Amino acid sequence: MGSKAKGTRAERELLHMFHEKDFAVLRVAGSGSSTIPSCDLLVGKDGRSLAVECKFIKDKIYFRDEQIKELKEFSKIFGANLVFAIKVMSRGWFFLDLESLGKSSKGTYLISYDVAKEKGLSFDEFILNFEK
Repeated sequence: MGSKAKGTRAERELLHMFHEKDFAVLRVAGSGSSTIPSCDLLVGKDGRSLAVECKFIKDKIYFRDEQIKELKEFSKIFGANLVFAIKVMSRGWFFLDLESLGKSSKGTYLISYDVAKEKGLSFDEFILNFEK
């Protein structure tokens, strides 16, 4: 299975996880291939919304500054909090905000398993935090 298919499967898995916790959730199909800035999932509950960018990784992933700029712009216009949902192969989901992302030696944004483990929240922890 290719990386795009794995990413799509991870997005759908997360969609169902949010739905099972009584969130309204939409998957934005083709979000990474459109010229219009968007996120992967829109999630809402009790008048609050999240713009969720999902990634499936083995160890780490880099984001170009332009990608981050577009995600921030979309989130601001939509009125949603930007969240990065990272599924690490064989290690589960981690949720991070923009400030938790690392920076590579080249200055690009970076999420590694180590950063996700140190600064991220599990799905259950994220839901508890959201519902406070």
